[in-house]
Amino acid sequence: MGTQWYKDRVFYQIWPRSFADGNGDGIGDLYGVYEKLDYLKSLGIGGIWFSPLYQSPQTDYGYDISDYRAIAPEYGDLDIFKKVVDKAHALDIKIVMDLVVNHTSDEHEWFVKSRDKNSPYRDYYFWRKGKRPGCPPNNWDSFFENEAWGYDETTDEYYLHLFNRKQVDLNMDNPAVRQEVKDILKFWLDMGVDGFREDVITMISKPEGLPDDHLVPFFKGIRMYSSGPHIHEYLQEFRTEVLDNYDCFVIGEAPLVSIKQAKEYMGGDHPDLDMMFNFQHMNADCMFTEYMPRPFNLRKLKRAFTKWQKKLDWNALYLENHDHPRIISRYGSETYHDESGKMLAACYLLLKGTPFVYQGQEIGMTNIALPSIDDYKDCMAIKNYNNDIKKKPVEEVLPKIQKATRDNARTPVQWSKDAYGGFSTTQPWFAVNENYTTINVASQEQDPDSLLNFYRKLIAFRTKSPVVRYGSYRELCPHNKHLYVYEREYEGEGLLVVCSFTDKPCTYHLPKKVREGNIKVLFSNYNCDDLEPTLTTKPYEVRVYQY
Repeated sequence: MGTQWYKDRVFYQIWPRSFADGNGDGIGDLYGVYEKLDYLKSLGIGGIWFSPLYQSPQTDYGYDISDYRAIAPEYGDLDIFKKVVDKAHALDIKIVMDLVVNHTSDEHEWFVKSRDKNSPYRDYYFWRKGKRPGCPPNNWDSFFENEAWGYDETTDEYYLHLFNRKQVDLNMDNPAVRQEVKDILKFWLDMGVDGFREDVITMISKPEGLPDDHLVPFFKGIRMYSSGPHIHEYLQEFRTEVLDNYDCFVIGEAPLVSIKQAKEYMGGDHPDLDMMFNFQHMNADCMFTEYMPRPFNLRKLKRAFTKWQKKLDWNALYLENHDHPRIISRYGSETYHDESGKMLAACYLLLKGTPFVYQGQEIGMTNIALPSIDDYKDCMAIKNYNNDIKKKPVEEVLPKIQKATRDNARTPVQWSKDAYGGFSTTQPWFAVNENYTTINVASQEQDPDSLLNFYRKLIAFRTKSPVVRYGSYRELCPHNKHLYVYEREYEGEGLLVVCSFTDKPCTYHLPKKVREGNIKVLFSNYNCDDLEPTLTTKPYEVRVYQY
């Protein structure tokens, strides 16, 4: 096992296509990343997670890989990647790659060769005959399509795809496929990377025979392949034969995984995973997915935070990534933009675990509403639109898409008030949010009270604070509909974090031990150092008391 250095760092996720365009073609790239490394260091970042940089037809923007050992030409090549790694390491910034091995692109050499029934690559994937002409092998659903099977006319058989039809599921039961994964891990670790975020890794083991699922009305099949029959065996193989030989860490993306299951992945002396991204706290305004919206429920959010804080020794902490709309537009307020942005930052950055900040989150980038479905790129949004438009008018369907689409998180980063938000010198590949003239890095750099500088102060504090790193967690007033209040304590030091999720005033009585202790306001999003025993909150106020 490594040194667990990941517990002392804050990570920054880069979705490369929209981060920074360094060569002026309108697409973010590694040249842009290289130029911005000093900015990330100034933010207090200790690690970068790259969404896929590999060669890809970009059907799902890199999560459909056609060559695991090559950089997508629009992002650069292995030479500039190595320069980025070397400069990052010189700045004491670790590099984590996205490992996508549940599926490959249908343009990957393995899949192209697998279309030959006599090829050894045929068993790299799940090829099956239909139940009868025109009927797929089973009734499983796809996340990005309606059914999980693509038909191949050449061989008159179907192939499994749990996501887009061009993202073809690998057969991890085949030892040759697992060897390919181990070789990929070695390639990038030898290149100097420090770990992997493993995409939908809990889904790589499918049940024998791929049986029908008749017990659930939607997402049919997921209960069978989520934490499938050989998942721990395969992850242990990767750990024992490769990962243990490097000072690296692995974090798994784990949709629909319970606390009990998480402990199975992360427990014991030789865990499968070091950390896990769970999704439960991202369902406070929806059911399962943003395309099934519900009114925001703070108590639901608090239950998720508290459950994982109390029952796991270490958590991956995040509020935004490439798969979710912007958090100020969801759990905060665009009207109280800075106030709610600061409150949300403190809300999660002071929890126990390793935080991840998504690009643009630190300046409070917000959702974008485009006028037509034709303006969107997200294959998941397009699928949901096409399903809904058959039953509802566009006036009902489009607003739901606008709020739920992953494209909200994928607009170019707003670096300045210059044309295209300073992202590029030419028309970017995707729409720039029109609020870039007021929400951008350059303007916030100049303002000591900006959201960006609030993130800097919080990150600097938590990386040095034993109470944040090691302290206990206890939630206070769990039934309150508007306030999230928790305390962290360690060796006689305490933090009390009070977060208001409303623009209405709320009254909160500080606990006796805080009132009677030697306290100060450590962080606030309003100019006040009020130490009165009763707090009446301002809109989206946050107070962090040290005692």
